[in-house]
Amino acid sequence: MSDSFHEEEVLGKAYDARLMRRLLTYLRPYRLVVSGALVAIVLYGILQALPPYLLKVEVDRYLDPAAHAKVPPVLDRFLSPNPLVGIAQIAFVIFLPTVLLTFWLEFAQSYAMQLVGQKVMYDLRKQLFAHLQCLQLSFYDRNPVGRLVTRVTSDVDVLNELFASGMVAIFGDFFTLLSIVVVMLSLNWKLALLTFSILPLIVLVTVAFRRTVRESYRRIRMAIARINAYLQEHITGMTVIQLFNRESRSFEEFEKVNRAHMEAYKDSILAYGLFFPAVEFLGVLAVALIIYLGGGMALEGLVTVGTAIAFIQYSQRFFRPIQDLSDKYNILQAAMASAERIFKLLDTPVTITDPARPIPLANPQGRVEFRQVGFAYRDDHRVVENVSFAVEPGETVAIVGHTGAGKTTLTSLLLRFYDVQEGAVLFDGVDIRHLRLRDLRKNFGMVLQDPFLFFGTIASNIRLGTEGITDARLREVARQVSILDFVESLPGGFDEPVKERGATLSVGQKQLLSFARALAHDPKVLILDEATSSVDPETEALIREALRRLLENRTSLVIAHRLSTIQNASKIVVIHKGHVREVGSHQELLQRRGIYYKLYELQYKDQEASAVRNPLSVVGQAKASPSTADHGPLTTDN
Repeated sequence: MSDSFHEEEVLGKAYDARLMRRLLTYLRPYRLVVSGALVAIVLYGILQALPPYLLKVEVDRYLDPAAHAKVPPVLDRFLSPNPLVGIAQIAFVIFLPTVLLTFWLEFAQSYAMQLVGQKVMYDLRKQLFAHLQCLQLSFYDRNPVGRLVTRVTSDVDVLNELFASGMVAIFGDFFTLLSIVVVMLSLNWKLALLTFSILPLIVLVTVAFRRTVRESYRRIRMAIARINAYLQEHITGMTVIQLFNRESRSFEEFEKVNRAHMEAYKDSILAYGLFFPAVEFLGVLAVALIIYLGGGMALEGLVTVGTAIAFIQYSQRFFRPIQDLSDKYNILQAAMASAERIFKLLDTPVTITDPARPIPLANPQGRVEFRQVGFAYRDDHRVVENVSFAVEPGETVAIVGHTGAGKTTLTSLLLRFYDVQEGAVLFDGVDIRHLRLRDLRKNFGMVLQDPFLFFGTIASNIRLGTEGITDARLREVARQVSILDFVESLPGGFDEPVKERGATLSVGQKQLLSFARALAHDPKVLILDEATSSVDPETEALIREALRRLLENRTSLVIAHRLSTIQNASKIVVIHKGHVREVGSHQELLQRRGIYYKLYELQYKDQEASAVRNPLSVVGQAKASPSTADHGPLTTDN
């Protein structure tokens, strides 16, 4: 299990210039807003150094005039010689507007960067989802859904935190520190160095803190990944859990994963609980040194009282940004790790793409041909090899064979979900690799064994956003697949809400909606992949005749396991271990007494044995045998 979460464990560098340059490209559309925020944060950092200096001027000029401290010429000309008036000027004309300006600057930069962070997150999620839609199915064969969801949600959220607060805070703290250091050195370099003497201790505490938090953060991320994966798997499989009475066992397993997350957070809390008081204590230690040594220097006349008081305030302001910078280190490190994972996903090459010069399909006829096709999902295991057969326009071809013979793989190659490695698949005589994917796939309708419905309404699940499918067309296709009465019996009719994966519908109802979806788009080629395996016998009987009419004059490719249901196919292709072994009509293949004959005979014996065990199962069914085959209507089943 640890290998599954290895990618979540890796934190990488705290700062990667290559990743940061790429991240900053997402700020280009909002560079004016970002520039304004940076100006605001620079001014904010400079203004942080002003209040202690104003206190120094007030003390030295009005409260301790004997100090004869120098005042900047601008302030000297502005301030009144009258102490009461001068103090009021400092308090209400300079200090109060400075505080108000600081408030608005902080608000402006915070609002601007929060807004930019949301816009960047919006853009990045759009880019990720667009890229995910273009990636080939082989990518999804290798990557679990939970990991991809984490990329689009949690990892993007981490980058939003970097843009919205982390990056701004780092710049703000840097300029605040720079302003304070410049002012302290200009006032008295000896007291400044005395204050800075505490920095080595701050560095030691910060290094220890970052090591501890780095490890706890790694464990937190891994625990969150485990919790997400566990919840997704067990909520999806809740039916199996309840059926096999695994509630207690599942609860115990979840309790262990949840406890690991709590323990990791407890270590993080302990680190933060020790770090901030430690930095606060060192800041107080610096203040104590200034009070003791600075006070002695003031008594000796080496510094003014106002300067000593200003240094006390500067020392307190000096260590606060250091605390914030240490905390933002974790945001920066998490952002670099998330950025690396996101860009790794975005850099995944799209191998199934439109050709540089696609061949247009002016008037598609629906002819399909497999020409010496070979394909393997893995290099060491061929699924199909040297497969050749053709489906003429209006012809119905059935593909049969054992499970794993490669039947569904052929339909995936036809729709170019995967590219063939040998040979070619042709549509209307053109290699499908020379066609636009959109032009190719819009000519196909497909009904799978496992139907998939989206959150929305019944109408939206049939239309799938395709314009031109009218309400009358919806009713017609629903009637043809015998689901119109059911839809009209619902309170909302075709506007009835459909929950996630069609949770409120039965499997058979979802399958019928999949039929309606395929037929509503009026495809040139209809693919049925064991499409009625989820439909009960009564419903199957209702749609048999509709399928017979719908398959007339339409190219159809039918994958089936129940051989007695495909006897009217124009041609039957028998696939065995990835090779085409037999091709012919139902009667021709029976007369050859080859693989198809053995499969048919085996199914007949299974049906006969089942009838002996349960006579009611064959009530109303005609007996069939290899010699007296039932030429019933075409359909499929598992």
